[in-house]
Amino acid sequence: METRYNSKDVEARWHKTWAENNSFAPSGKGEPFSVVIPPPNVTGALHLGHALNDTLQDILVRYRRKTGRDTLWIPGTDHAGIATQAVVEKRLFQDEHKTRHDIGRDALVERIWKWKDEYEARITKQLKSLGVSCDWSRQRFTLDPVCAKAVRHAFFNLFKKGLIYRGKRLVNWDTKLQTAVADDEIYYEHVKGHFWTFKYPLADGSGFIPVSTTRPETIMGDTALAVHPNDERYAQFIGKMLKVPFVDREIPVIADAILVDKDFGTGSVKVTPAHDPNDYATGLRHKLPMINIMNDDGSLNENAGKFQGLKGQAARDAVVAGLEELGLLIKVEDHEMDVGHSDRSKTVIEPYLSDQWFVKMDVLAENAMNAVKSGEIKIIPERYANKYLDWLAEKRDWCISRQLWWGHRIPIWHTDASEDELKAAFAGRDDIYFYKAENGGYLVCSQEEDLKEDAVPGRVLKQEEDVLDTWFSSGLWPHSTMGWPENTDTLKRYYPTSVLVTSRDIITLWVARMVLFSQENMGTAPFHTVYIHPKILDGNGQTMSKSKGNGVDPMDIEEKYGTDALRFVMASLCTDNQDVRLPVKKEKQPDGREINTSEKFEIGRNFSNKLWNACRFLYPQLEQAGALAAELPMDKSLFALEDKWILSRLQTTIKDATRMLEEYHFAELAGFLYRFVWDDVCSSYLEIKKAVINSETLTAEKKNAMAILSYVLKNVLDLLHPVMPFITEELNSILFQGSEMVISRAWPKADESLIDAKIEAAFDQAFAVVESVRGVRGRYNVSPATKLSAVVSVDDAATEASVKDCMAIITELSGLSDLSVAVKAAKPKFSASAVVPGGELYIPLEGILDPAAEIARLEKEIEKAKAFAASIEKKLSNQKFVSGAPEAVVNAERTKLATQQDIIAKNEAALKELK
Repeated sequence: METRYNSKDVEARWHKTWAENNSFAPSGKGEPFSVVIPPPNVTGALHLGHALNDTLQDILVRYRRKTGRDTLWIPGTDHAGIATQAVVEKRLFQDEHKTRHDIGRDALVERIWKWKDEYEARITKQLKSLGVSCDWSRQRFTLDPVCAKAVRHAFFNLFKKGLIYRGKRLVNWDTKLQTAVADDEIYYEHVKGHFWTFKYPLADGSGFIPVSTTRPETIMGDTALAVHPNDERYAQFIGKMLKVPFVDREIPVIADAILVDKDFGTGSVKVTPAHDPNDYATGLRHKLPMINIMNDDGSLNENAGKFQGLKGQAARDAVVAGLEELGLLIKVEDHEMDVGHSDRSKTVIEPYLSDQWFVKMDVLAENAMNAVKSGEIKIIPERYANKYLDWLAEKRDWCISRQLWWGHRIPIWHTDASEDELKAAFAGRDDIYFYKAENGGYLVCSQEEDLKEDAVPGRVLKQEEDVLDTWFSSGLWPHSTMGWPENTDTLKRYYPTSVLVTSRDIITLWVARMVLFSQENMGTAPFHTVYIHPKILDGNGQTMSKSKGNGVDPMDIEEKYGTDALRFVMASLCTDNQDVRLPVKKEKQPDGREINTSEKFEIGRNFSNKLWNACRFLYPQLEQAGALAAELPMDKSLFALEDKWILSRLQTTIKDATRMLEEYHFAELAGFLYRFVWDDVCSSYLEIKKAVINSETLTAEKKNAMAILSYVLKNVLDLLHPVMPFITEELNSILFQGSEMVISRAWPKADESLIDAKIEAAFDQAFAVVESVRGVRGRYNVSPATKLSAVVSVDDAATEASVKDCMAIITELSGLSDLSVAVKAAKPKFSASAVVPGGELYIPLEGILDPAAEIARLEKEIEKAKAFAASIEKKLSNQKFVSGAPEAVVNAERTKLATQQDIIAKNEAALKELK
């Protein structure tokens, strides 16, 4: 074997071998287990969040494949309409100072396709480098012909049922990209602003009503002023008319207890239905006019009078100045508020009244809720079911249209043809449906094909310019990837899928929509289980991103630490906590590149090396015993106590690892396997058997030890394979030449006859004693070469017998010259002590340490640590430092303080022990 584990060479070799053997394709045998990958957006390269998500999926897929399930994992990517168009438009402006309107729709879409091809290839390369075992022959894209057909059919079916309609509604508007965006695609920032209080003049000139607003530039769109019906201050004004400044238009004073809090501010609220969600609802209640004063780009339109053409802060300043000039401005106050921003363009979102396409959500949402309430879908952890249910419970109609050029163009054609003309033109066509629109004319929907403009003789059909929300096509993903609407063999065998692994960020955006679409199209939920994994943040709790400079490319980690190391750490981070922090540092590479990396992955690399070195140490011994080509039979008559223990621990590990995978306890699984390999196999069993293993003569005892180790290692490779596929395949090919590949070998089954809970408990107790002895050595700086004696005082005879059974092992591993065990043994003079299970450990230090010198050393260490702690406490008590320094710097100081306090506590305990 190579002296060092070379991850690059090993990974390249196994990528090729798996591909040549078609290892990722479904076997066609066993109960189906299917997964569809959450398709990454083609906006850019993958990050560690994807690495976490895809590693967890691959762990499940590889595990299920080994349990004999007929496993299918479908890969693919998402066109991500608004996100992808945004990045390409940004690049166009940066490189050529042009907008999409300068080059036109066809040219922009062509550029986006080129971008898609480039980043889809990069994403695929990254996914493959992670070792994800998707069936790459089935790769899909949400804009490919298969998915496009599914989109057309889904839209047509909903349209024909009357569940899709066109209407003028208030939406979230991105003024930079000039499109509607979803509520879930908005983030909020706390910004400093103002409250402007001004006089709203009565139309008859008899006075005014004071009103405050954070958006004076929308005054020209006001259609009422609302007061509380029980507010005595304004009761006399209800029903009277006011005059809107600047536009000479009259509006009523209305009473509304829902919109107005009479105890807040002036107790009056200007109502601008076309530019505020709450005002919009008020407008519907009171049947108020809805006046749009804004253009698509956020500038004021002709309804804003003399302010037409102004936008943003300029419009606001001009209107405020106008109010002041008219003598209507009363006061200006500072005010902080949360303002919505588009997640794509980072610009402020404007509530905007516009014509859009919507899906009626009442019945669809109710059905999707019932899927979780009934247990048809199980969401893990359970707390995330509330987010899913709460969002659907609102039953707000879904705005599915986007004013973009990249995406599935809505399959609707507008025409002024009559009903008779349409019936004649499309007679006998089940794939064409039409109805009369609210604003006149007919809307024609085509299920299968794009209609020609002259499809109706003498009339013109014009296709809808808008495209569908990207979540419409990705909501079909579980069945569109399998060929729906065709009743394919894949769909019949592998739908519904088994599990969805995803992030909490898209529970409402994606998970809920997949459920409602699948129920509508397939009659069942799209998956049985939804596992929500944590979100990865940097060391300061910030979301990783390129713009912040804290993003980490998985391939950089793979290059530095190895893919198995990356995967192991990803799994170990996946606790039930909502988020996990991963410290990031910048590192210069030999080729001059600067990459982001994290020392956290050292753990994974060290574990890989530990496993490699242990197998390398055993390799010649296994070869001598003839264990490389075949499994050796174990002779139970030769089993020593430690043999029975390691075999019992292995069976327990198999049972627990299986349970953890079944229950999605990934971090627990990683930690459990780590401890079994590192502690039980390497640090304990190999250490105990070292003399036997190193024996030059192949005795019966040695041959049996190698048979046991061969059996243990083969099972270890199987258990670790889902998490660390590359090193396990490589070691299997070296240690067990000619055996089946680990990827396709059966998952281990625990041999219950080998489990002995009593022996495992005894060894746990023994190892606790060993660790306590080592702890005393560390506490008092006693060299491992120095032989110690020890006394274990136990509470009862059963514990005494248990410890005595393991005395030889404790003595060997602890470096003891003498060990005595007794019930209620007395503590020797000048002894260190430690609590152990079922008793207490005493280690006499007389003759090993100079009492006076040791006491002096400990007192000096305590004094030094206290001085250091005092200086840190002084710094942290300085409010200017705590509030002004970066959070990371302050946290570092707190960590230093905690370290010094720990040093003080441990040394004071040691000092007390010796006095």
